[in-house]
Amino acid sequence: MATDIYSSPLSERYAGKEMQYLFSQDKKFRTWRKLWIALAETEMELGLSQDGKPVITQEMVDELKSHAEDINYDVAREREKQVRHDVMSHVYAYGQQCPKAAGIIHLGATSCYVGDNTDIIIMKEALQLVRRKLLNVMKELADFADKYKDQPTLAFTHFQPAQPTTVGKRATLWLQEFAMDLEDLDYVMGSLKLLGSKGTTGTQASFRELFNDNDEIIDKIDPMIAAKMGFEACYPVSGQTYSRKVDTRVANVLAGIAASAHKMSNDIRLLQHLKEVEEPFEKNQIGSSAMAYKRNPMRSERIASLSRYVMVDALNPAITSATQWFERTLDDSANKRLSIPEGFLAVDGILDLCMNVVDGLVVYPKVIEKHFMAEIPFMATENIMMDAVKKGGNRQELHEKIRQLSMQAGRTVKEEGKDNDLLERIAADPAFGLTLEEMQETLRPELYVGRAPLQTTKYLETVIRPILEANADVLGMTADIKV
Repeated sequence: MATDIYSSPLSERYAGKEMQYLFSQDKKFRTWRKLWIALAETEMELGLSQDGKPVITQEMVDELKSHAEDINYDVAREREKQVRHDVMSHVYAYGQQCPKAAGIIHLGATSCYVGDNTDIIIMKEALQLVRRKLLNVMKELADFADKYKDQPTLAFTHFQPAQPTTVGKRATLWLQEFAMDLEDLDYVMGSLKLLGSKGTTGTQASFRELFNDNDEIIDKIDPMIAAKMGFEACYPVSGQTYSRKVDTRVANVLAGIAASAHKMSNDIRLLQHLKEVEEPFEKNQIGSSAMAYKRNPMRSERIASLSRYVMVDALNPAITSATQWFERTLDDSANKRLSIPEGFLAVDGILDLCMNVVDGLVVYPKVIEKHFMAEIPFMATENIMMDAVKKGGNRQELHEKIRQLSMQAGRTVKEEGKDNDLLERIAADPAFGLTLEEMQETLRPELYVGRAPLQTTKYLETVIRPILEANADVLGMTADIKV
Protein backbone atom coordinates (compact mmCIF):
# COMPACT_ATOMS: atom_id res chain seq x y z
CA MET A 1 0.00 0.00 0.00
CA ALA A 2 1.38 3.39 -1.00
CA THR A 3 1.82 5.66 1.98
CA ASP A 4 2.67 8.88 0.14
CA ILE A 5 -0.65 9.43 -1.69
CA TYR A 6 -4.26 9.69 -0.58
CA SER A 7 -6.18 6.41 -0.28
CA SER A 8 -9.90 6.24 0.36
CA PRO A 9 -10.95 5.01 3.82
CA LEU A 10 -13.89 3.36 2.08
CA SER A 11 -11.45 0.95 0.45
CA GLU A 12 -8.87 0.71 3.22
CA ARG A 13 -11.18 0.43 6.23
CA TYR A 14 -14.88 0.02 5.48
CA ALA A 15 -16.11 -1.63 2.29
CA GLY A 16 -15.78 -5.34 1.55
CA LYS A 17 -13.78 -6.78 -1.35
CA GLU A 18 -16.85 -7.88 -3.33
CA MET A 19 -18.32 -4.38 -3.42
CA GLN A 20 -14.93 -2.86 -4.18
CA TYR A 21 -14.55 -5.14 -7.18
CA LEU A 22 -17.93 -4.12 -8.60
CA PHE A 23 -16.68 -0.54 -8.87
CA SER A 24 -13.18 -1.46 -10.04
CA GLN A 25 -11.66 -0.59 -13.40
CA ASP A 26 -11.43 -4.26 -14.27
CA LYS A 27 -15.16 -4.82 -13.76
CA LYS A 28 -15.93 -1.75 -15.85
CA PHE A 29 -13.76 -2.66 -18.83
CA ARG A 30 -14.82 -6.30 -18.86
CA THR A 31 -18.43 -5.11 -18.97
CA TRP A 32 -17.57 -2.78 -21.88
CA ARG A 33 -16.34 -5.77 -23.86
CA LYS A 34 -19.48 -7.76 -23.08
CA LEU A 35 -21.53 -4.82 -24.35
CA TRP A 36 -19.49 -4.57 -27.55
CA ILE A 37 -20.03 -8.28 -28.11
CA ALA A 38 -23.79 -7.90 -27.50
CA LEU A 39 -23.96 -5.00 -29.99
CA ALA A 40 -21.98 -6.80 -32.71
CA GLU A 41 -23.92 -10.00 -32.24
CA THR A 42 -27.24 -8.13 -32.39
CA GLU A 43 -26.24 -6.29 -35.56
CA MET A 44 -25.15 -9.58 -37.13
CA GLU A 45 -28.38 -11.35 -36.15
CA LEU A 46 -30.43 -8.50 -37.60
CA GLY A 47 -28.70 -9.00 -40.93
CA LEU A 48 -26.56 -5.86 -41.16
CA SER A 49 -25.15 -5.96 -44.68
CA GLN A 50 -23.46 -3.87 -47.36
CA ASP A 51 -23.97 -4.60 -51.06
CA GLY A 52 -25.60 -7.88 -50.13
CA LYS A 53 -22.71 -9.07 -47.97
CA PRO A 54 -22.82 -9.35 -44.17
CA VAL A 55 -20.91 -6.58 -42.40
CA ILE A 56 -20.41 -8.72 -39.29
CA THR A 57 -19.70 -12.43 -39.41
CA GLN A 58 -19.83 -15.16 -36.81
CA GLU A 59 -16.07 -15.41 -37.09
CA MET A 60 -15.77 -11.76 -35.98
CA VAL A 61 -18.13 -12.29 -33.03
CA ASP A 62 -16.26 -15.41 -31.98
CA GLU A 63 -13.01 -13.48 -32.11
CA LEU A 64 -14.47 -10.80 -29.86
CA LYS A 65 -15.71 -13.43 -27.41
CA SER A 66 -12.30 -15.13 -27.30
CA HIS A 67 -10.75 -11.92 -25.92
CA ALA A 68 -13.60 -10.79 -23.67
CA GLU A 69 -11.62 -11.33 -20.47
CA ASP A 70 -7.90 -10.93 -21.32
CA ILE A 71 -7.83 -7.15 -21.53
CA ASN A 72 -4.56 -5.69 -22.82
CA TYR A 73 -4.44 -2.78 -20.39
CA ASP A 74 -0.93 -1.73 -21.39
CA VAL A 75 -2.07 -1.05 -24.97
CA ALA A 76 -5.15 0.86 -23.80
CA ARG A 77 -3.10 3.05 -21.46
CA GLU A 78 -0.56 3.94 -24.12
CA ARG A 79 -3.31 4.73 -26.63
CA GLU A 80 -5.14 6.96 -24.16
CA LYS A 81 -2.01 9.05 -23.70
CA GLN A 82 -2.26 9.87 -27.41
CA VAL A 83 -5.99 10.29 -27.99
CA ARG A 84 -7.17 11.38 -24.52
CA HIS A 85 -10.35 9.31 -24.79
CA ASP A 86 -10.89 6.23 -22.64
CA VAL A 87 -13.58 4.57 -24.78
CA MET A 88 -11.71 4.92 -28.06
CA SER A 89 -8.51 3.75 -26.37
CA HIS A 90 -10.21 0.51 -25.36
CA VAL A 91 -11.83 0.14 -28.79
CA TYR A 92 -8.33 0.36 -30.24
CA ALA A 93 -6.85 -2.09 -27.70
CA TYR A 94 -9.68 -4.59 -28.31
CA GLY A 95 -9.10 -4.23 -32.06
CA GLN A 96 -5.42 -5.04 -31.63
CA GLN A 97 -6.40 -8.39 -30.15
CA CYS A 98 -9.23 -8.92 -32.67
CA PRO A 99 -7.90 -7.80 -36.07
CA LYS A 100 -10.75 -9.41 -38.02
CA ALA A 101 -13.38 -7.64 -35.90
CA ALA A 102 -11.47 -4.39 -35.34
CA GLY A 103 -13.48 -2.42 -37.87
CA ILE A 104 -16.91 -3.27 -36.42
CA ILE A 105 -16.29 -2.77 -32.70
CA HIS A 106 -18.61 -0.05 -31.33
CA LEU A 107 -20.37 0.21 -34.70
CA GLY A 108 -23.21 2.76 -34.57
CA ALA A 109 -22.69 3.46 -30.88
CA THR A 110 -21.59 6.45 -28.87
CA SER A 111 -19.44 6.40 -25.72
CA CYS A 112 -22.50 6.32 -23.48
CA TYR A 113 -23.41 2.96 -24.95
CA VAL A 114 -20.64 1.33 -22.92
CA GLY A 115 -20.38 3.96 -20.18
CA ASP A 116 -24.02 4.30 -19.18
CA ASN A 117 -25.07 0.71 -19.76
CA THR A 118 -22.14 -0.41 -17.63
CA ASP A 119 -23.16 1.98 -14.86
CA ILE A 120 -26.67 0.49 -14.81
CA ILE A 121 -25.32 -3.07 -14.83
CA ILE A 122 -22.94 -2.36 -11.96
CA MET A 123 -25.57 -0.54 -9.92
CA LYS A 124 -27.91 -3.50 -10.28
CA GLU A 125 -25.24 -5.96 -9.18
CA ALA A 126 -24.31 -3.66 -6.29
CA LEU A 127 -27.95 -3.45 -5.22
CA GLN A 128 -28.10 -7.24 -5.26
CA LEU A 129 -25.11 -7.36 -2.90
CA VAL A 130 -26.66 -4.69 -0.66
CA ARG A 131 -29.87 -6.73 -0.66
CA ARG A 132 -28.05 -9.86 0.50
CA LYS A 133 -26.38 -8.04 3.35
CA LEU A 134 -29.57 -6.22 4.31
CA LEU A 135 -31.42 -9.53 4.57
CA ASN A 136 -28.67 -10.90 6.81
CA VAL A 137 -28.97 -7.89 9.11
CA MET A 138 -32.71 -8.52 9.23
CA LYS A 139 -32.11 -12.19 10.09
CA GLU A 140 -29.80 -11.26 12.98
CA LEU A 141 -32.31 -8.71 14.27
CA ALA A 142 -35.19 -11.18 13.99
CA ASP A 143 -33.28 -13.76 16.05
CA PHE A 144 -32.38 -11.10 18.62
CA ALA A 145 -35.99 -9.87 18.85
CA ASP A 146 -37.27 -13.42 19.29
CA LYS A 147 -34.71 -14.22 21.99
CA TYR A 148 -35.56 -11.14 24.05
CA LYS A 149 -39.26 -10.75 23.26
CA ASP A 150 -40.18 -11.41 26.92
CA GLN A 151 -37.41 -9.34 28.56
CA PRO A 152 -39.12 -6.30 30.17
CA THR A 153 -37.33 -2.99 29.88
CA LEU A 154 -38.14 0.65 30.35
CA ALA A 155 -39.37 2.30 27.20
CA PHE A 156 -38.38 5.89 26.59
CA THR A 157 -40.22 8.80 25.09
CA HIS A 158 -38.16 12.00 24.87
CA PHE A 159 -35.47 9.78 26.45
CA GLN A 160 -37.50 9.90 29.65
CA PRO A 161 -38.71 6.66 31.28
CA ALA A 162 -42.12 5.71 29.92
CA GLN A 163 -44.50 2.76 29.98
CA PRO A 164 -42.41 -0.43 29.76
CA THR A 165 -41.83 -2.51 26.65
CA THR A 166 -39.52 -5.48 26.00
CA VAL A 167 -36.03 -5.62 24.57
CA GLY A 168 -37.28 -7.76 21.70
CA LYS A 169 -40.16 -5.45 20.86
CA ARG A 170 -37.77 -2.52 20.64
CA ALA A 171 -35.64 -4.50 18.18
CA THR A 172 -38.69 -4.96 15.95
CA LEU A 173 -38.81 -1.18 15.55
CA TRP A 174 -35.31 -1.29 14.04
CA LEU A 175 -36.21 -4.35 12.01
CA GLN A 176 -39.35 -2.79 10.54
CA GLU A 177 -37.39 0.14 9.13
CA PHE A 178 -34.94 -2.21 7.42
CA ALA A 179 -37.91 -4.13 6.01
CA MET A 180 -39.19 -0.86 4.52
CA ASP A 181 -35.76 -0.33 2.97
CA LEU A 182 -35.92 -3.81 1.44
CA GLU A 183 -39.26 -2.95 -0.17
CA ASP A 184 -37.79 0.24 -1.64
CA LEU A 185 -34.68 -1.56 -2.84
CA ASP A 186 -36.66 -4.31 -4.56
CA TYR A 187 -38.87 -1.77 -6.28
CA VAL A 188 -36.01 0.35 -7.60
CA MET A 189 -33.84 -2.61 -8.55
CA GLY A 190 -36.77 -4.22 -10.35
CA SER A 191 -37.39 -1.05 -12.32
CA LEU A 192 -33.82 -0.64 -13.61
CA LYS A 193 -33.50 -0.73 -17.40
CA LEU A 194 -30.55 -0.41 -19.73
CA LEU A 195 -29.92 2.68 -21.83
CA GLY A 196 -29.58 0.47 -24.90
CA SER A 197 -27.95 1.90 -28.00
CA LYS A 198 -29.63 5.14 -29.04
CA GLY A 199 -26.79 7.21 -30.42
CA THR A 200 -25.46 10.66 -29.66
CA THR A 201 -28.75 12.38 -28.80
CA GLY A 202 -30.99 9.35 -28.30
CA THR A 203 -32.51 9.40 -31.81
CA GLN A 204 -30.83 6.24 -33.16
CA ALA A 205 -29.93 8.20 -36.29
CA SER A 206 -26.78 6.13 -36.83
CA PHE A 207 -28.85 2.95 -36.97
CA ARG A 208 -31.18 4.40 -39.59
CA GLU A 209 -28.06 4.86 -41.66
CA LEU A 210 -26.78 1.35 -40.95
CA PHE A 211 -30.10 -0.40 -41.56
CA ASN A 212 -31.34 1.76 -44.42
CA ASP A 213 -34.19 3.38 -42.50
CA ASN A 214 -35.74 0.00 -41.64
CA ASP A 215 -37.57 0.96 -38.42
CA GLU A 216 -38.90 -2.55 -37.91
CA ILE A 217 -35.35 -3.87 -37.59
CA ILE A 218 -34.11 -0.91 -35.56
CA ASP A 219 -36.89 -1.44 -33.01
CA LYS A 220 -35.38 -4.86 -32.25
CA ILE A 221 -31.90 -3.58 -31.34
CA ASP A 222 -32.52 -2.42 -27.76
CA PRO A 223 -34.65 -5.41 -26.70
CA MET A 224 -32.05 -7.82 -28.06
CA ILE A 225 -29.16 -6.05 -26.31
CA ALA A 226 -31.15 -5.97 -23.06
CA ALA A 227 -31.84 -9.70 -23.23
CA LYS A 228 -28.18 -10.51 -23.92
CA MET A 229 -27.15 -8.44 -20.88
CA GLY A 230 -29.76 -9.98 -18.57
CA PHE A 231 -32.28 -7.12 -18.52
CA GLU A 232 -35.95 -7.13 -19.41
CA ALA A 233 -35.91 -3.84 -21.29
CA CYS A 234 -34.22 -0.56 -22.11
CA TYR A 235 -35.58 2.87 -21.26
CA PRO A 236 -37.95 3.72 -24.13
CA VAL A 237 -36.59 7.24 -24.65
CA SER A 238 -33.37 8.97 -23.72
CA GLY A 239 -31.03 11.75 -24.63
CA GLN A 240 -27.41 10.76 -24.97
CA THR A 241 -27.52 9.27 -21.47
CA TYR A 242 -30.08 7.49 -19.36
CA SER A 243 -31.97 9.92 -17.15
CA ARG A 244 -29.90 10.87 -14.12
CA LYS A 245 -33.14 10.52 -12.17
CA VAL A 246 -32.19 6.83 -12.08
CA ASP A 247 -29.09 7.61 -10.01
CA THR A 248 -31.24 9.69 -7.68
CA ARG A 249 -33.60 6.80 -7.05
CA VAL A 250 -30.73 4.41 -6.35
CA ALA A 251 -28.98 6.87 -4.02
CA ASN A 252 -32.23 7.40 -2.12
CA VAL A 253 -32.45 3.67 -1.44
CA LEU A 254 -28.93 3.77 -0.02
CA ALA A 255 -29.77 6.82 2.07
CA GLY A 256 -32.84 5.06 3.45
CA ILE A 257 -30.77 2.11 4.60
CA ALA A 258 -28.26 4.51 6.14
CA ALA A 259 -31.03 6.32 8.04
CA SER A 260 -32.33 3.04 9.46
CA ALA A 261 -28.86 1.95 10.50
CA HIS A 262 -28.19 5.35 12.08
CA LYS A 263 -31.38 5.15 14.14
CA MET A 264 -30.49 1.67 15.42
CA SER A 265 -26.90 2.60 16.18
CA ASN A 266 -27.97 5.69 18.12
CA ASP A 267 -30.32 3.63 20.27
CA ILE A 268 -27.55 1.11 20.95
CA ARG A 269 -25.14 3.89 21.90
CA LEU A 270 -27.66 5.31 24.37
CA LEU A 271 -28.37 1.86 25.81
CA GLN A 272 -24.65 1.22 26.19
CA HIS A 273 -24.40 4.43 28.20
CA LEU A 274 -27.11 3.01 30.45
CA LYS A 275 -25.15 -0.28 30.61
CA GLU A 276 -28.27 -2.19 29.56
CA VAL A 277 -27.00 -3.34 26.17
CA GLU A 278 -23.45 -3.49 24.83
CA GLU A 279 -22.04 -3.98 21.36
CA PRO A 280 -19.28 -6.60 20.85
CA PHE A 281 -15.99 -5.77 22.52
CA GLU A 282 -13.00 -7.90 21.62
CA LYS A 283 -10.68 -9.38 24.22
CA ASN A 284 -7.71 -7.16 23.33
CA GLN A 285 -9.65 -4.13 22.11
CA ILE A 286 -8.61 -0.76 23.53
CA GLY A 287 -11.45 1.65 24.23
CA SER A 288 -9.38 4.72 25.02
CA SER A 289 -5.71 5.64 24.83
CA ALA A 290 -5.97 7.44 28.17
CA MET A 291 -8.84 5.75 30.04
CA ALA A 292 -8.06 2.04 30.09
CA TYR A 293 -11.40 1.06 31.60
CA LYS A 294 -13.52 2.46 28.76
CA ARG A 295 -15.62 0.31 26.43
CA ASN A 296 -16.66 2.77 23.75
CA PRO A 297 -19.42 1.77 21.27
CA MET A 298 -17.05 2.38 18.37
CA ARG A 299 -18.88 0.12 15.90
CA SER A 300 -22.18 1.86 16.45
CA GLU A 301 -20.44 5.21 16.26
CA ARG A 302 -18.92 4.19 12.94
CA ILE A 303 -22.35 3.16 11.65
CA ALA A 304 -23.67 6.61 12.54
CA SER A 305 -20.68 8.34 11.00
CA LEU A 306 -20.84 6.51 7.67
CA SER A 307 -24.63 6.79 7.58
CA ARG A 308 -24.50 10.56 7.78
CA TYR A 309 -22.12 10.54 4.83
CA VAL A 310 -24.49 8.42 2.73
CA MET A 311 -27.54 10.51 3.57
CA VAL A 312 -25.77 13.69 2.51
CA ASP A 313 -24.22 11.97 -0.52
CA ALA A 314 -27.73 11.32 -1.88
CA LEU A 315 -28.02 15.03 -2.62
CA ASN A 316 -25.34 14.76 -5.32
CA PRO A 317 -27.34 12.67 -7.83
CA ALA A 318 -30.47 14.73 -7.13
CA ILE A 319 -28.71 18.00 -7.93
CA THR A 320 -26.98 16.42 -10.93
CA SER A 321 -30.31 15.17 -12.27
CA ALA A 322 -31.87 18.58 -11.82
CA THR A 323 -29.11 20.40 -13.69
CA GLN A 324 -28.72 18.26 -16.82
CA TRP A 325 -29.15 20.42 -19.93
CA PHE A 326 -31.32 19.12 -22.75
CA GLU A 327 -29.96 15.87 -24.22
CA ARG A 328 -26.83 15.86 -22.01
CA THR A 329 -24.11 17.89 -20.34
CA LEU A 330 -20.85 16.54 -18.98
CA ASP A 331 -20.98 18.09 -15.51
CA ASP A 332 -22.54 14.84 -14.34
CA SER A 333 -19.45 12.75 -15.04
CA ALA A 334 -17.02 13.68 -12.28
CA ASN A 335 -19.83 13.79 -9.73
CA LYS A 336 -21.17 10.36 -10.74
CA ARG A 337 -17.72 8.80 -10.50
CA LEU A 338 -17.68 9.79 -6.83
CA SER A 339 -21.22 9.83 -5.49
CA ILE A 340 -22.53 6.49 -6.75
CA PRO A 341 -19.53 4.23 -6.01
CA GLU A 342 -18.84 5.85 -2.65
CA GLY A 343 -22.50 5.63 -1.63
CA PHE A 344 -22.43 1.90 -2.30
CA LEU A 345 -19.04 1.37 -0.66
CA ALA A 346 -20.18 3.20 2.47
CA VAL A 347 -23.46 1.27 2.71
CA ASP A 348 -21.54 -1.96 2.27
CA GLY A 349 -19.43 -1.02 5.28
CA ILE A 350 -22.50 0.04 7.24
CA LEU A 351 -24.27 -3.28 6.69
CA ASP A 352 -21.15 -5.26 7.63
CA LEU A 353 -21.01 -3.28 10.87
CA CYS A 354 -24.72 -3.85 11.51
CA MET A 355 -24.30 -7.61 11.05
CA ASN A 356 -21.33 -7.62 13.41
CA VAL A 357 -23.02 -5.50 16.09
CA VAL A 358 -26.36 -7.30 16.16
CA ASP A 359 -24.75 -10.74 16.04
CA GLY A 360 -22.69 -9.96 19.15
CA LEU A 361 -25.08 -7.65 21.01
CA VAL A 362 -24.94 -8.31 24.76
CA VAL A 363 -27.95 -7.69 27.02
CA TYR A 364 -27.61 -7.17 30.78
CA PRO A 365 -30.96 -8.16 32.38
CA LYS A 366 -29.86 -7.30 35.92
CA VAL A 367 -29.04 -3.71 34.99
CA ILE A 368 -32.30 -3.46 33.05
CA GLU A 369 -34.20 -4.74 36.08
CA LYS A 370 -32.44 -2.28 38.38
CA HIS A 371 -33.45 0.65 36.19
CA PHE A 372 -36.92 -0.80 35.82
CA MET A 373 -37.47 -1.14 39.56
CA ALA A 374 -36.26 2.40 40.19
CA GLU A 375 -39.08 3.77 38.03
CA ILE A 376 -41.83 1.18 38.35
CA PRO A 377 -43.32 2.58 41.59
CA PHE A 378 -44.37 5.68 39.67
CA MET A 379 -45.83 3.60 36.86
CA ALA A 380 -47.65 1.27 39.25
CA THR A 381 -49.57 4.04 40.98
CA GLU A 382 -52.69 3.49 38.86
CA ASN A 383 -52.85 -0.17 39.91
CA ILE A 384 -52.06 0.71 43.53
CA MET A 385 -54.83 3.30 43.55
CA MET A 386 -57.34 0.79 42.17
CA ASP A 387 -56.38 -1.74 44.86
CA ALA A 388 -56.84 0.93 47.52
CA VAL A 389 -60.27 1.86 46.14
CA LYS A 390 -61.29 -1.79 46.34
CA LYS A 391 -60.49 -1.59 50.03
CA GLY A 392 -62.84 1.35 50.46
CA GLY A 393 -60.69 4.35 49.53
CA ASN A 394 -61.91 7.45 47.69
CA ARG A 395 -60.43 7.60 44.21
CA GLN A 396 -60.17 11.38 43.95
CA GLU A 397 -58.60 11.74 47.39
CA LEU A 398 -56.17 8.91 46.76
CA HIS A 399 -55.21 10.41 43.39
CA GLU A 400 -54.22 13.68 45.07
CA LYS A 401 -52.29 11.88 47.80
CA ILE A 402 -50.37 9.82 45.22
CA ARG A 403 -49.57 12.96 43.27
CA GLN A 404 -48.11 14.62 46.36
CA LEU A 405 -46.24 11.51 47.51
CA SER A 406 -44.82 10.99 43.99
CA MET A 407 -43.45 14.52 43.95
CA GLN A 408 -41.86 13.97 47.37
CA ALA A 409 -40.32 10.68 46.26
CA GLY A 410 -39.07 12.33 43.07
CA ARG A 411 -37.31 15.03 45.06
CA THR A 412 -35.71 12.37 47.24
CA VAL A 413 -34.28 10.67 44.15
CA LYS A 414 -33.13 13.82 42.35
CA GLU A 415 -32.04 16.09 45.20
CA GLU A 416 -30.74 13.58 47.73
CA GLY A 417 -29.61 10.83 45.37
CA LYS A 418 -31.52 8.20 47.32
CA ASP A 419 -33.58 5.28 46.08
CA ASN A 420 -37.20 5.70 45.09
CA ASP A 421 -39.19 5.36 48.36
CA LEU A 422 -42.68 6.00 46.98
CA LEU A 423 -43.98 2.60 48.05
CA GLU A 424 -42.78 3.11 51.61
CA ARG A 425 -44.53 6.49 51.70
CA ILE A 426 -47.79 4.97 50.45
CA ALA A 427 -47.57 2.08 52.92
CA ALA A 428 -47.13 4.57 55.75
CA ASP A 429 -50.34 6.42 54.80
CA PRO A 430 -53.38 4.71 56.36
CA ALA A 431 -55.67 6.18 53.68
CA PHE A 432 -54.47 3.49 51.25
CA GLY A 433 -54.80 0.51 53.59
CA LEU A 434 -52.03 -1.35 51.75
CA THR A 435 -48.88 -3.01 53.08
CA LEU A 436 -45.52 -2.74 51.38
CA GLU A 437 -45.62 -6.47 50.65
CA GLU A 438 -49.04 -6.19 49.00
CA MET A 439 -47.83 -3.41 46.71
CA GLN A 440 -44.59 -5.16 45.83
CA GLU A 441 -46.61 -8.11 44.59
CA THR A 442 -47.98 -5.86 41.85
CA LEU A 443 -44.52 -4.71 40.72
CA ARG A 444 -43.55 -7.70 38.62
CA PRO A 445 -42.13 -6.15 35.42
CA GLU A 446 -43.92 -8.55 33.06
CA LEU A 447 -47.26 -7.15 34.22
CA TYR A 448 -46.50 -3.76 32.65
CA VAL A 449 -45.29 -4.58 29.12
CA GLY A 450 -48.73 -4.82 27.57
CA ARG A 451 -48.84 -6.91 24.36
CA ALA A 452 -45.15 -6.37 23.54
CA PRO A 453 -44.20 -10.08 23.58
CA LEU A 454 -47.23 -11.04 21.50
CA GLN A 455 -46.69 -8.15 19.06
CA THR A 456 -43.10 -9.27 18.58
CA THR A 457 -44.06 -12.88 17.93
CA LYS A 458 -46.81 -11.95 15.49
CA TYR A 459 -44.63 -9.50 13.58
CA LEU A 460 -41.83 -12.01 13.21
CA GLU A 461 -44.17 -14.83 12.18
CA THR A 462 -46.40 -12.94 9.77
CA VAL A 463 -44.02 -10.38 8.23
CA ILE A 464 -40.34 -11.18 8.72
CA ARG A 465 -40.05 -14.97 8.69
CA PRO A 466 -41.78 -15.29 5.29
CA ILE A 467 -39.30 -12.79 3.83
CA LEU A 468 -36.35 -14.65 5.31
CA GLU A 469 -37.65 -18.05 4.22
CA ALA A 470 -38.11 -16.78 0.67
CA ASN A 471 -34.48 -15.64 0.69
CA ALA A 472 -32.93 -18.49 2.65
CA ASP A 473 -30.29 -19.01 -0.04
CA VAL A 474 -28.56 -15.71 0.73
CA LEU A 475 -28.58 -15.99 4.53
CA GLY A 476 -25.63 -17.04 6.68
CA MET A 477 -23.25 -14.22 5.85
CA THR A 478 -20.76 -13.00 8.44
CA ALA A 479 -18.78 -9.78 8.52
CA ASP A 480 -15.16 -9.12 9.44
CA ILE A 481 -14.62 -5.60 10.71
CA LYS A 482 -11.37 -3.81 9.98
CA VAL A 483 -9.76 -1.28 12.32
